[in-house]
Amino acid sequence: MARRLIRHPATQGLLAWLVATYLRLVWATTRWTLVGEEHAQPLADRPIILAFWHERLPLAALGWRLLARRVLNRAGARRAQVLISRHRDGRLIANAVRPFGIDVVHASSSKGGAAGLRGLARILAGGGVAVITPDGPRGPARVAAPGVAQLAALSGVPVLPCAVASSRMKLARSWDRMRFPLPFARGYAVVGAPVAVDRHDAEAALPAIAAALTDACARADSMAGA
Repeated sequence: MARRLIRHPATQGLLAWLVATYLRLVWATTRWTLVGEEHAQPLADRPIILAFWHERLPLAALGWRLLARRVLNRAGARRAQVLISRHRDGRLIANAVRPFGIDVVHASSSKGGAAGLRGLARILAGGGVAVITPDGPRGPARVAAPGVAQLAALSGVPVLPCAVASSRMKLARSWDRMRFPLPFARGYAVVGAPVAVDRHDAEAALPAIAAALTDACARADSMAGA
């Protein structure tokens, strides 16, 4: 009975609204600092691949809003597209982050993410912004799967490594120790230097992408005192 109630569309809609409302509270009560703005500035009117580790997913929506308002909206309003599973949890996340300027490209968890990657490639071809978590949705944590490099090679767009941290975060007991921000904190969004990917040897870039993402997390955590 409880499972049916949780899976009901009305319940899922209510949960999405609650998550979005909570994230708005965090956004409004946090003092934000953007680090590495110079790496994003040249891409203000160009296609972008933003990469976050999966552990930062709840913070990524806030980081995108900060980046969009401080840098990218100087070239006109832009929305990001994130690759998320068609599972009900993915649909819930999609509805929760939509108010933050993020739309969703759905991928099938059973059939792989090839169709989702092709969708993101089309978005990039049109000058859009693609967001990807290279170790999601199941891990292992901080191990970049080939998809992010394949997308960069296919589109010819470098990967922009990002991380967001808050001075007040709760860590989940999930496989990736997901970070959940708390209100009334200091928030830090770090943008690293773009990582170029060779069209003919995409997977060779995976260690550099993983290292850049981990370094961005370390910098954000250090500033946040996490």
